[in-house]
Amino acid sequence: MSDQQHIDPAGNTQAFRAFANAREQENTAPPKKSPLVPVIAVVVALVIVGVAAFLLLQ
Repeated sequence: MSDQQHIDPAGNTQAFRAFANAREQENTAPPKKSPLVPVIAVVVALVIVGVAAFLLLQ
């Protein structure tokens, strides 16, 4: 009797394809943008508006 086990190549191929597709999706996903840039822009805009209002009211 043979000690070799029957390995289904379709199962391995499907697993590899799922792995490869997952890796491709990770690589093609756009990088996540940090919310820090919009927050800084809003703070700078508020400071400019505040300084302008202060100068106009003097």
